[in-house]
Amino acid sequence: MAAAIAVRDAQRGDATALVALWRELTTAGAGRLPGVPTVAAVEVAVGKHLTDPWGRLVVGELDGQVHAMAYLRRATVSPLHEDTTLTIEYLHVSDAARRHGLGKAMIAEAVAWAEHEGCPHLAVVAPAIAREANRFLARLGLGQAGVLRFANTHTVARRLAAEHAPNLLALLSSRRSVIGQRRAQLARPALADSVSYPPEPGSAGR
Repeated sequence: MAAAIAVRDAQRGDATALVALWRELTTAGAGRLPGVPTVAAVEVAVGKHLTDPWGRLVVGELDGQVHAMAYLRRATVSPLHEDTTLTIEYLHVSDAARRHGLGKAMIAEAVAWAEHEGCPHLAVVAPAIAREANRFLARLGLGQAGVLRFANTHTVARRLAAEHAPNLLALLSSRRSVIGQRRAQLARPALADSVSYPPEPGSAGR
């Protein structure tokens, strides 16, 4: 008898299962990802995703047990285009539930949502070393479009400093100053002389 498969939006009660899936994901070769979160932190995160119109955290069930997860995110395909794309991130099926069609069901859920939202493009982020997963995605027509690299911000800044590039370090310092000024301008209330007021009653035409 075939196993029963279901895909749905994650709920707060799935937090423990999501923590276990994230632990598998980070120990399966994706070591640069953030560490394993606490159950309490996941419960808070799941609550936010439930009200996000641009993203969904979905889980896949096999015989009523959560064995898969994926984050579906809608965004414009580039800063120069109006078309939207749906990106599947952190797609993972537990080792105990492989080869039952759960991965296909997760992709099918993403395709259904993309069609419903009018997204003409679909993308999937997959670890480069996950050969089986990448072969599966290639069979579905998904080709490689780039390489995603991940690191701690402080690590990159430290490595840049180690390159002994004074011009580059000066540029970084300058950009921090500009970003700080821009943040201050956005937070500053509008000046009084930039506000126009309607004429006082009876003053029109004077």
